[in-house]
Amino acid sequence: MKLSEKKGGDFVPHPITEGTVKAVIVDVTPLKKQQSQYGEREVFRLVYQTEVENEDGGPCYIWSRGYTPSLNEKANFRKDLKKILGRELTKAELDEFDPEVLIGTGVKLIVEHEIGERDGSTYAVISFLGADKDKPLKPTGKYTRVQDRDTQSSPQSAPAAPAKAPAKDERAAWQKVIVHIGKHTGKALGDVDEEGVELLIQKWLPSALKSNKSEDALLIAALTEVQALLSPSDY
Repeated sequence: MKLSEKKGGDFVPHPITEGTVKAVIVDVTPLKKQQSQYGEREVFRLVYQTEVENEDGGPCYIWSRGYTPSLNEKANFRKDLKKILGRELTKAELDEFDPEVLIGTGVKLIVEHEIGERDGSTYAVISFLGADKDKPLKPTGKYTRVQDRDTQSSPQSAPAAPAKAPAKDERAAWQKVIVHIGKHTGKALGDVDEEGVELLIQKWLPSALKSNKSEDALLIAALTEVQALLSPSDY
C-alpha cells in the first residue's frame, strides 16, 4: 500500500530515495474533517522525519495519507501499524491504542514520486514502510508539532487542504441514495463514513445481490458503483 502526500502551493514534496532510508515518526496530527468520495470524515496523519537532507541541510519530512481513527483489520491505519511495529497488535492494544505512543518510533521507508492525473501535481508516495530495529533514527527536535503551531506555510507544513466539499445537490447520484438498513438507516450513502460503507459492501451487499429484492435495488446499484471506485489501498 502507498501512503500519499500531495504537493500544494509552495510545499516541496520529499525527494525520491534510492532504496530504503531511515525515518522517525515526529507527529500524530489532530483529527481534521476531510471531504472524500464517501462524504466528510475525520482523519489524522503521521509525520515522518527522514535522514534525507533538504537544500538548507535540515531533515526532510513526509506526511502519511489520512487515516480514519479505526483499528478495524481492513483499516489503513491498522495495516500500517503492523508495518511500523513489525508485528501484529496485542489484544490489549486492540482494546485501546493511543497513536501518540508512536512518536519517536523509527522506521525504514522508500519514497517515490507520482504525477496526479487530474491536476498534474507531484505526489511523494511511500512505496515501502517497515520497522527499523537497527539503530533507529532519532528526531532532531527541530520539528514543531501541528497542535503546537499556527498553520502557516513552512517546510514542515502539510500539503494544501482538499477543495471544499460540493453542495449536497451537486453530489454524485450514488451519494444521494438513502440507506434503508442497519444503523445508518435514513442517511444518504455519501454521509456514511468509509468504515460504514465498507461494512455495507462486505456484509450486506452479497446477500442483497442474491435476494434481488426490488426495495434494495437503488442501494445495491449505489454500493456496486462505490465498490468499483475503491482500490485495495482504500480498504
